[in-house]
Amino acid sequence: MRALPREGKTIDPPARSPDEPKITLSRVRTNVNSYGLTAAVLIVAVVAWQAVSTAGIFPAFALPSPLAVWRAFVDILRNGYGGQSLIGDILVSCFRIVIGFVGAVAIGVPVGLLMSRNKFVFDVIDPLLQFVRPVPPLAYIPLLVVWFGIGELPKAILILVGTIPVIIIGTMSGVKSTPPLRISMARTLGASNAQIFRRIVLPSAMPEIFTAMRVGIGVAWTCLVAAELIAASSGLGWLVQFAGQALQVSVVIVGIVIIGIIGYAMELIIRKIENWVVPWRGHE
Repeated sequence: MRALPREGKTIDPPARSPDEPKITLSRVRTNVNSYGLTAAVLIVAVVAWQAVSTAGIFPAFALPSPLAVWRAFVDILRNGYGGQSLIGDILVSCFRIVIGFVGAVAIGVPVGLLMSRNKFVFDVIDPLLQFVRPVPPLAYIPLLVVWFGIGELPKAILILVGTIPVIIIGTMSGVKSTPPLRISMARTLGASNAQIFRRIVLPSAMPEIFTAMRVGIGVAWTCLVAAELIAASSGLGWLVQFAGQALQVSVVIVGIVIIGIIGYAMELIIRKIENWVVPWRGHE
């Protein structure tokens, strides 16, 4: 039996592996290379855009230069557009996305777990799910406007309806991907069904759930822009539609770029949360 250390005697911390600094340095270099490649791609895209604009392949009003788009962005940021401020449009759209997307996750994950564990629940919900899934979001907008008006509720419902099938299907796929051997070993060790679900099934399903969330955030933005194109007086989708009707292509491109940047930022946030909740999957 190992003797306990005497009082007052310090215990040296375990020695680090000599490969640990190398692994950390390698990860830093990989991240730097990744960011550098991303920056290079963006620079090449802007240069190509400028070249096409300068060559006059398209009329100036149809394809403004990057400088013209930047000037339009600065002007909208200072003075707004169509009686709305740019910051206000961004905040309104982000609020709608958060409400609809969080609602879809809060409902879709439990429903997906129940469908994967209970055949009766699956038989009841699956026909409705398969009916709703292929219908494009634009088809629901007239009904939602008639039922709920043009306030915030129909937009949140549209985002929820468009996103929730992705979350449910991803959750079910994650549960089904649980290795049967893990469940068998847990039963052999005397684990109850609740313990198996909490300790085996749910952790195994989490990577697929987060993948569904990352796909779902893109679907949520598609639904939001579709709603704001028709039934809104503010938001980034409304900005794009309003500017398009006035043939202000520079403003349209500003709206598109902002939507892409915010959507990408939200996807990165979900990815960071995934790396924290599901560390065993590895960092991307």
